[in-house]
Amino acid sequence: MTKKQRAQLVQNELEKLYPTTPVPLDHTDPYTLMVAVALSAQTTDKKVNQVTPHLFEVAGTPQRMARLEEFEIKELIKEIGLSNTKAKNLKRMAELLLERHDGIVPQTYEELEALPGVGHKTASVVMSQAFGFPAFPVDTHIHRLMTLWKLTSGKNVVETEKDAKAIFPEETWNKLHLQIIFYGREYSPARGKGEKDFLTKMMFEK
Repeated sequence: MTKKQRAQLVQNELEKLYPTTPVPLDHTDPYTLMVAVALSAQTTDKKVNQVTPHLFEVAGTPQRMARLEEFEIKELIKEIGLSNTKAKNLKRMAELLLERHDGIVPQTYEELEALPGVGHKTASVVMSQAFGFPAFPVDTHIHRLMTLWKLTSGKNVVETEKDAKAIFPEETWNKLHLQIIFYGREYSPARGKGEKDFLTKMMFEK
């Protein structure tokens, strides 16, 4: 099976499994999505979704977040890993949104990635899921599965993102990256990475 055939198999099978792709992080607008994604670094989406309802009740806008002290934000997100750093980033992110963008989440990678706590992956999620721009955010699930399926030889998520964009049609990116994440969680969790998922078996086992 060629790389192109493997990529097509991935698209076909994941479309059957996950015809709809709700964003795993609970949010109500671009700002709350950006905050949730920033909080999700090295933390499960499940844990983020447990913390954000109260956080957004108290500070669901840049204006309200900026008014809080760092220690107050930390108290609201203390169950999440790296809460000290994330609290600092959330406060400064809110302040810069107000200073530079009138409190509105910008719609360019350059402006998003200039905000504290917003790396390329977070910016890609916001661009794709909040604004509908074609993007292929790559997390550890996608990087691991793309490597397993021999669709990338990338050594990191940046290289894997480039390979994913080259092999999959642009119109599939926003949905497909979520489908791969869902598949990884259900069929190929990291802790069981020695076990082959059924797509790998379809590709490489006769």
